[in-house]
Amino acid sequence: MLKGRVFEYNFEFPLESGQTLPGFQLFYTTWGTLNQDKSNVIWVCHALTGNAFVKDWWGELFGEGKTFDPATHFIVCANTLGGCYGSTGPLSLNPDTGKPYYHTFPQLTNRDVARAFDYLREELGIDQIDVLLGGSLGGQHALEWSIIRPEAVRRLVQVASNAQQTPWGIALNESQRMAIEQDVTWQLNTDDAGLNGMKTARSIALLSYRNYQAYNGGQQENSLEKLNHFRAATYQQYQGEKLANRFNAFTYWHLTKMMDSHHVGRGRGGVENALRQVLAETLVIGVDSDLLFPLPEQRLVARHIPNATFQVIRSGFGHDGFLLEAGQLQEALETFLKKKPQRKTWIPTVF
Repeated sequence: MLKGRVFEYNFEFPLESGQTLPGFQLFYTTWGTLNQDKSNVIWVCHALTGNAFVKDWWGELFGEGKTFDPATHFIVCANTLGGCYGSTGPLSLNPDTGKPYYHTFPQLTNRDVARAFDYLREELGIDQIDVLLGGSLGGQHALEWSIIRPEAVRRLVQVASNAQQTPWGIALNESQRMAIEQDVTWQLNTDDAGLNGMKTARSIALLSYRNYQAYNGGQQENSLEKLNHFRAATYQQYQGEKLANRFNAFTYWHLTKMMDSHHVGRGRGGVENALRQVLAETLVIGVDSDLLFPLPEQRLVARHIPNATFQVIRSGFGHDGFLLEAGQLQEALETFLKKKPQRKTWIPTVF
């Protein structure tokens, strides 16, 4: 049975930015039963607007008779710190003031999130995660976590992600935040501040999640006579409204900032040195049509993690192929999981 729980960390939590949280909570789900030697843990890190219910977005990979089956696996997924699905985020009450954080919520990095997840791992009594899996932002979390606690991860799967956010990715995220800033309500301290701006931000993001082929294939008009209300236009409007019904602009703002600061080499002597610290048997998966995280980014990760495997998914859906090409993803995962793991020795690098 899928169970939702809340982990409370009731101590001051120092952040990479130098700021602190007076404590935090993480909403997480578990699915299946932890076996006696605790060797069946599958931990999933979700993408930008995802949640802790992995079936909502990777339902073809998780479930009875699927690659990750709760009959044999203990599946864990936590809503990211800074999120809005039960974990501490900008709409949470600041215990020091008794009011929501809103614009005063501190800056978070993927390293902060990985440390928070690791506290939850310890709380659950899990010594080692058998498979740590994440896509997009979740892939950044999973990689950072595998560097922070290399001996706690037996196998790592990073999908459609990277080791360092590129200027291209930062520019896309900044354009989305600029859209939020143009909303006159953004300066308010209300739950719905900036919501119309976030709709536009989502529309911008979609252009990087899909591509020319995906739009031309899915949004073509059937009529030769149309002058207005084109399918592509209404699709953008619909997707903005859809997100606004389940998300908030504060969380969107902070999680895109989190992505911008992603750099596993920070304080570790560079990306290559950081990636060499990963002990986990690693599968790196890229999508051949991905505009947001193109294949060179995954190749770099695979090249510098010792003995990593690199796999390409063929898709016309762009970045969203990591969610939509379940058949290819399943095949890559099952091939990887059949491999006999090779134990590595961790030699920490100090800078």
